[in-house]
Amino acid sequence: MLTAADVMTKDVATIRGSATVKDAIDLMKVRDWKALIVERRHEQDAYGVITESDIVYKVIAYGKDPQKIRVYEIMTKPCIAINPNLGLEYVARLFANWKLRCAPVIRGELLGIISLTDILAHSSSGEKPRSVILEEELEREVEKARQICQEKGPRSRECAAAWDAVEEMQAEISHQRAMKPATTAFEEYCNEFPEALEARVYDT
Repeated sequence: MLTAADVMTKDVATIRGSATVKDAIDLMKVRDWKALIVERRHEQDAYGVITESDIVYKVIAYGKDPQKIRVYEIMTKPCIAINPNLGLEYVARLFANWKLRCAPVIRGELLGIISLTDILAHSSSGEKPRSVILEEELEREVEKARQICQEKGPRSRECAAAWDAVEEMQAEISHQRAMKPATTAFEEYCNEFPEALEARVYDT
């Protein structure tokens, strides 16, 4: 599964919050950047971000002078930061939920920036969505759990542990879909083997 680190733009520019919006515009023009990361004032401080939209909507649209407006006056801070190990599907969902156009990729330090363009550029890579991959894994885990229970018995600890793994995976799929299944795989199994419920109570 592609991660934020795989698709992010490493060529990212930073700017001081005290810089003018004119400085930001000039810097954006240099490399056709759509956004700049606003530097932290100290290590415990949060990063900020200033985008083309900020400049157009908050400065140009109101006839303000870019040379008299400071970056900190129109930037977004703190901005939502993306973990480099976050899957692309999750990044897209985060962007959708918060109406983001770009966000810094940070793990201790600034690693890059990820934008809608980066996500779109890799959306047709042919990679299966995380939810589909989990569904396939779930089918294998259910079959594995049934085999273990057949060999060890429905009341065995091995059987209970196998169904624990299945339910954990099914919970992840439910989270992906934001929908709880009507019946879990373990509940379906218990309809066939009611005694399996006893295995969920472990000896201490």
